[in-house]
Amino acid sequence: MTEPLPPSPPHPSQRSLARLDWFVFLVADVQTGFGPFVAVYLTTQHWTQIEIGLVLTVSGLVSLVGQMPGGALVDAARSERIVAGAAVSLIAASALIYATWPIFPAVLVAATMQAAASCVLGPAIAAISLGLVGYAMIGERFGRNARFAAVGTGLSAAVMGACGYFFTAQSVFFVTAALLIPALFVLRGIAPTEIDPERAHGNPSGQPAGKPRADLRSLLRQRPLQVFGCCILLFHFANAAMLPLMGSVLTTRSSQWATVLIGACIVGPQLVVALFSPWVGRQAQRWGRRPLLLVGFAALPVRGLLFATVTDPYLLVVVQLLDGLTAAVFSVMVPLTIADLTRGTGRFNLTQGVIGTMMGVGASLSPTFAGYMSDAFSSRVAFLGLASIAVLGLATVWLLMPETRPPARSPTLNRQAVMGPLR
Repeated sequence: MTEPLPPSPPHPSQRSLARLDWFVFLVADVQTGFGPFVAVYLTTQHWTQIEIGLVLTVSGLVSLVGQMPGGALVDAARSERIVAGAAVSLIAASALIYATWPIFPAVLVAATMQAAASCVLGPAIAAISLGLVGYAMIGERFGRNARFAAVGTGLSAAVMGACGYFFTAQSVFFVTAALLIPALFVLRGIAPTEIDPERAHGNPSGQPAGKPRADLRSLLRQRPLQVFGCCILLFHFANAAMLPLMGSVLTTRSSQWATVLIGACIVGPQLVVALFSPWVGRQAQRWGRRPLLLVGFAALPVRGLLFATVTDPYLLVVVQLLDGLTAAVFSVMVPLTIADLTRGTGRFNLTQGVIGTMMGVGASLSPTFAGYMSDAFSSRVAFLGLASIAVLGLATVWLLMPETRPPARSPTLNRQAVMGPLR
């Protein structure tokens, strides 16, 4: 009986890698159309705040509940490109419904479609990335994804804001829907033969398609995954409410410039992510995952402490740049650590859904906690409370989170052949 040949290293073409860059960029553009623009647009359509809040709540609940089914769907699919294309198409259709039929039942359906598609789209992009470049270079690939997503988010926010200002709030959703065409075009340019379907799901390359995958119960019993999930929950619990709370503080201290300063607080961290995320991916392969996770967690309590003590509005904007540091770390470290923990299980994308659920739970608890602390005591106490939760997350990483980087193998793959030139 002959032994199976060892899997060949991935050799994605420069064309496929460049098209993935542009797809991530355009997906960020499409996703930016939903968010603050929804509330602004529906307000212009004479919706009540209760109706707007209900739509946003339903969307948030679907995003939370749909994380694990979305990841499981990507794991079950044999073509991540088709899944990603279908998800982008649903989001574009949702935008058209918002723009052309702004009545409550239609918008509720559109919000549900958009949230459900987003639960699939993120894991699909991560799966395409892993299937293309393999484990050896996935850290830097995730870094590139974060860079292009940050640039796309920043530019599209500016363009859509200008469309809403010079035309109508409705035009934002037409622009969002129109981005479907270039997104599908660049997705089609990613060669399907270069995406290893088993590797994209967390199995070794060349693994027989019929091999049974790990079940959810066995995954959840892994102590490193349990610890990592708790760390992520604590991080988002501490982080999600910081910017909205700081926005309220800026409005009370400098109401004239509040919107400009909030815009700077959003764009500034995106620039930091675009600059540093590929570097984070490279260093994760050299230093390991745990040191960078510690850096990302350590920046969060420092940011909360400075928000509690700094009073100058312009210095608060500078402090917010620390959010870019944590975002650069976590945009790479979260999928990379999941890839480490699920290697050989065939459940990479389902586990992304599990961790995404933990993110959603933490982010849902954060505003309520911060709002109560701010109303009952003060915004300073609220920031200190969030910083304390961040310290707890940092301690959890320091004391309980193991290093997940697999042992280095040689010969190493040539980075230029797998990743292409950095831009």
